Parts: sequence; structure tokens; C-alpha cells
Amino acid sequence: MQSFSKASSITRRCCRKNLQALTLCHRRLSSSLSQNQNVRNDDLDNQVLVEGKASSRMAILNRPSALNAINTSMGARLNKLYRSWEDDPEIGFVAMKGSGRAFCAGGDIVAVYNMMNQGMLEGCKEFFRTVYSFIYFLGTYLKPHVAILNGITMGGGAGVSIPSTFRIATGRTVFATPETLIGFHPDAGASFYLSHLPGHLGEYLALTGEKLNGAEMVACGLATHYTLSERLPLVEEQLGKLVTDDPSVIEACLQNYCDLVYPDQTSVLNRIGVVDKCFSLDSVEEIIDSIGKQFHILENEAARTNDAWCAATLRRLKESSPLSLKVSLKSIREGRVETFDRCLVREYRMTLHALSKQVSGDICEGVRARMVDRDLAPKWNPPSLEQVSKDMVDHYFSPLSESDPDLELPTKLREAFN
Repeated sequence: MQSFSKASSITRRCCRKNLQALTLCHRRLSSSLSQNQNVRNDDLDNQVLVEGKASSRMAILNRPSALNAINTSMGARLNKLYRSWEDDPEIGFVAMKGSGRAFCAGGDIVAVYNMMNQGMLEGCKEFFRTVYSFIYFLGTYLKPHVAILNGITMGGGAGVSIPSTFRIATGRTVFATPETLIGFHPDAGASFYLSHLPGHLGEYLALTGEKLNGAEMVACGLATHYTLSERLPLVEEQLGKLVTDDPSVIEACLQNYCDLVYPDQTSVLNRIGVVDKCFSLDSVEEIIDSIGKQFHILENEAARTNDAWCAATLRRLKESSPLSLKVSLKSIREGRVETFDRCLVREYRMTLHALSKQVSGDICEGVRARMVDRDLAPKWNPPSLEQVSKDMVDHYFSPLSESDPDLELPTKLREAFN
């Protein structure tokens, strides 16, 4: 009995020591996890930095190694920041710029690709829902907004800047909506703003994914102001000194420090006649089919003048996903008669249909070929325009399933514009 009591006492002491050691270990582990979580939170916060000025705030997209491509965390942080700034009476206006050589190269489509391959469709939906919601909030923002587009501005990067009150392009600005080249469609509000460009320039940009420079952006209305890149620090300095919520005061400041510029002779804007002639046609086949009766207008033009622009346009169209071309053309045409909010809701619907891969997996194949493996040899499905049926295209514009609600935007609280 005594031996048993002694043994029990030893056991209790060992248990207490083990429990104390376990508790200490747990505390250390909890502290470590907490510190790691704080580091992760800091890292996420650092992806969107904030500069405070006299009467303004500057959001800085800060993923330079990824050309400031927006992910879900960045979209959520932008939503939070912009809501708090709109409610703050001490803040008169808000601005946004990017770190490094890009304003924003778009949404982080490689992350979306990886999530799709891992079966994380809910994560994909959350990403698009978060970014589209921020774009609508920006498009209905109650304070003046200045977007400084000093560098690459593509896809979703255009989406988070074009709705701004003021859009400053520079000599380093490169704009494009290249989604058809990755088996997707211009989104993030693109079907609204592209469809409102002069003539049928929007169809041209949506289908070819061709680039515009800063001067061209100003000339067609995508940007409101232009400044030489070396003068941009001065423009930012002067904006930072303003104490105002009056758009006219900001406009006067920009007029004082921005530059007058015109597109050069090779610009597509000097070819708007042929662009309208070709890209106003009713179907993609009539625009690019080398056998179709209308296609020879562009082809003969290239042959007659040995025009590099026409040859490049033909090449880009033939490189794009046939299904994406037809879906994108229909999207731009519908966007021309829809409000901003309806365009975003429809684009969200189109995006979820693309993610489902019920009709085609072109988005995964396009991202793989251009951004992951980089072999530039996508195997489109269907492989030709002739094999893309009307039903396939219409599916992208059909209602979502009951398990997938439409994008909900606060239109009753924040009225969209036409």
C-alpha cells in the first residue's frame, strides 16, 4: 500500500510537471502562432499601403513583384479603407497609385487558376465578388477620386481606376484588356466603359487585347489628364497640399501641372475609320474570318499597304480563344445599353459560368499557356469559330443556378450611372 501511495505521489508530481511543461509549450506555441498571424496580417496590410496628406488619402497597391495584381485580401482591404475614408469628414478626396513599374496588371488570375485546379471554386467566387463590389463602390464614390496610372494598367487594374473622377496617364502608361488571349472575357466593368468609347473602338480593344499608351488613353477618354513621368512627383506633391473636397479645385490643380499630348501618326485612333468599318459588323466571323465576305476588307487593306497594324490585328484575333471572342463581342454590345451596375452583375454571371467549365475550360488553358507554362500554345475548345454555337455563347449570359446567387450591389443606397 505504501509503495502504491509513493508511486501515486511520484505519478502526480510527474503529471504536474508534464502539465506545466505542456502549458508552457502551449503558451509558446500560441504566442508563436499569434506572432505569425500578426506577420501575415502585416504582410496583407502591406499589399495596400496608405499615405495620409493634408486633406486626402492615397492607397498604394504594393505587390510590385506581381505587377500589383489584386488578390482577395487586397480587394477586401480597399473596400474597408474606402468606406472609412468616405465616412471621415476630415478627408476631402482619395487617390490611388501602384508601386514599381505597374499601376495594376489586373486581378491575380494565376491565383484563380491555382484555386480552380485545387477545386476551391468558392475562393474564386469570393475573389470576383470582392473585387467587383469594390469597383461598384468606387464608381459610386461620394468623394473625388484620383487614379495615377503610371505604368501597366490592364484588366482589373483598369476596373479599379476607370470609374475614378480623375485618371492621370503618363509616358509609362500601358493600357489593355487582354482577356480573350487567356480564354476569358473583359470584366471588372469593362463591358461598360469599353462600350462607351468612340465608335467601335471598344470592340477592337476587347477582341484584340491591343495596348494603348497614355496619350491614346487621353484622346479616347479613358484618361482625363496626362503628365510626363518625370513631372509626376510634382503633380503628386501639389495634390497632397490641397485641402478640398471640390472636384473643380482638383481639376484646376491638374490643369496647372499636367501636359498637353496627342497620339502619334501610327496610333489606332488615326485608323478609326477602318476600325469602325470592321468592328461594327454583327458577328466575329464577319470581322475576322478569312473566308467570309467582310473579312477581306481588313485583309486586302493589309496586302495593299503592307500595313503592320492590320497584320498585327489579324494575328491577335487568330491567337485568341474563339469562344471568348464571341462571348466578349456580345458582352460589349450588351454593355452599350446597360447601366454600370447591370454590367457588373452580368459580368459576374459570365465569370461564374466560365469558372464552372460547363461549356469550356478555355480560361484554365489560356492561363496555363500564357502565364504558367508560357508555351504560348493554348489548345482552345472549341478550336474554331465555326464550332462555337449560339447556345454556347448564350450559356454565359444565362441565369446562375439556385446555389449561386447573383452579385448583390447596394443600388438602392448608391445609385449607378448610365
